[in-house]
Amino acid sequence: MSELDVIEFAQGFDAVIVGTEPISARVIDALPGMQVLAKYGVGLDSIDLDYLKSAGRTLAWEPGVNRRSVAELALGFMLSLVHNVHRTSLDLKRGIWTKEGGRLLSDRTVGIVGCGAIGQDLLTLLKPFGCELLICDIEDKADVARKFGAVQVPLNDLLEQSDIVTLHVPLTTMTHHLVGPPQIDRMRDDSLLINTSRGAVVDGDALKVALLAGLGLGPGKAIAGAALDVFESEPPGDLAFLALPNLLGTPHIGGNALEAVLAMGRSAIAGLRKTFKSD
Repeated sequence: MSELDVIEFAQGFDAVIVGTEPISARVIDALPGMQVLAKYGVGLDSIDLDYLKSAGRTLAWEPGVNRRSVAELALGFMLSLVHNVHRTSLDLKRGIWTKEGGRLLSDRTVGIVGCGAIGQDLLTLLKPFGCELLICDIEDKADVARKFGAVQVPLNDLLEQSDIVTLHVPLTTMTHHLVGPPQIDRMRDDSLLINTSRGAVVDGDALKVALLAGLGLGPGKAIAGAALDVFESEPPGDLAFLALPNLLGTPHIGGNALEAVLAMGRSAIAGLRKTFKSD
């Protein structure tokens, strides 16, 4: 829904539940009766939080409610990429018998950028694989590192040392194009990149160049492969990019497992109940 759609739809209501609809200062001003904004989902980048607060409105939101759904998809991406599931499946559909089983996920070095609810859940899922675990976060995660046997390192160190880099950060001014040409240059040629957070966290043009180089189809710094659940523009329009055999893509389904959908809906409703009960 556009801003105008939201304004028209939500007129006269005391509370509104939104997903990824834009809740800008304009929308907030146009809905004077809206006292509570409940969030279906966990991403808040579509909401002007500062203006919402300054206008005296309440945000009903529970972080990490879909953490397991996203963490499982990230793990599935890792297994598919390292075992060549995606590429050999594409070959098989074209009648090509490619017996290249890749490598084990076990004992690989996995770098987790953003160690909030989803990042920590992914650490739990990775524990049986015996991976070397690196984490990078703007906050001190020493307790988390000790709990999971991980090491907290700066971003550059994580990029240079990891076989797999997986992104679990919100989209902010700090994280926009967090992974661009300078960061890709630090990654190993045989490394893999996974993004299940927000599309604009990765510079898509730079990633395309690196994937083409990984296929031997262009100059520049190469990486071996990537898996994306999110894109800067959704749905993405660069079909040549989507068709690259070393790119595994899904249409923003990470938080949409049935159990996660129910949990997000119930969480939004619970937030409304809690807010109005306290009043």
